[in-house]
Amino acid sequence: MFQDQIASDSRQFRQLARRQSIAEAVMNEGSVRIEDLAERFGISLMTAHRDLDELVMRGILRKTRGIASAASTSLIESSDVYRSNKQAREKNALAMAAMQYLEPGQAIFLDDSTTVLQMAQHLPSSAPLTVITNSLTLMGELRGVRDLSLIGLGGQYFNWCNAFMGRMTTHEISQLRADTVFMSMSAITDDIVFHQSLEMVDTKRAMLDSAARKILLADHTKFGRRALYALAPLTAFDVVIVDDKTPQADIDRMRAKKINVVIAPTHGSVRGA
Repeated sequence: MFQDQIASDSRQFRQLARRQSIAEAVMNEGSVRIEDLAERFGISLMTAHRDLDELVMRGILRKTRGIASAASTSLIESSDVYRSNKQAREKNALAMAAMQYLEPGQAIFLDDSTTVLQMAQHLPSSAPLTVITNSLTLMGELRGVRDLSLIGLGGQYFNWCNAFMGRMTTHEISQLRADTVFMSMSAITDDIVFHQSLEMVDTKRAMLDSAARKILLADHTKFGRRALYALAPLTAFDVVIVDDKTPQADIDRMRAKKINVVIAPTHGSVRGA
């Protein structure tokens, strides 16, 4: 039975990795013939259609007349499949810098962002911890970790981010209190944090309200980008962790507003405010 579980996990990992690669290939090229995708990835045409159907359901791709193409929706950049391959080095640097704000025994909120997901591999070193998350991906990553109490937030499931959100989720969050929340967002404009999804903004706002300390992880690509719904000004966070590619003008402006900016280098040691 144990060997069967290992084999099943391995298949799921290969399937996820293949679907991520397919999504990235189609996004990079705009549109690709489904037969060409099957040949390129060494899979049957039926498997290619199955993979694409999952990506279509998640709002990432479209499939018409034998052609797979990128979906023209603002949620593409919010999709966990899309986000997981972007700024990987920077996200890991941010996650490493965030670990200095963790102490054994704490209760923490971790949001569904792929940046915060990078913290999962480092959490065992700070155990015991209580981790509260709405991310199904994080729940899978952290299951079975020794000395880690995992609280999974339920609610309405959203395919595109592989997470639970909505009224039930925010209600559950409101009944909890955590020492720290770690989160990331998709856009920062005029030193205000934004996201494309109203449900996600509501969920993250509930986490902010229920945590004593608030930490934002934001790579340099988030500055100057635009999204529809505002979450909070940067001044609402106790710490804003950015990578070393963030323009100096942005860093100077934030510090002039008394925002506690920490610079996470892609190489070397963390620089504080």
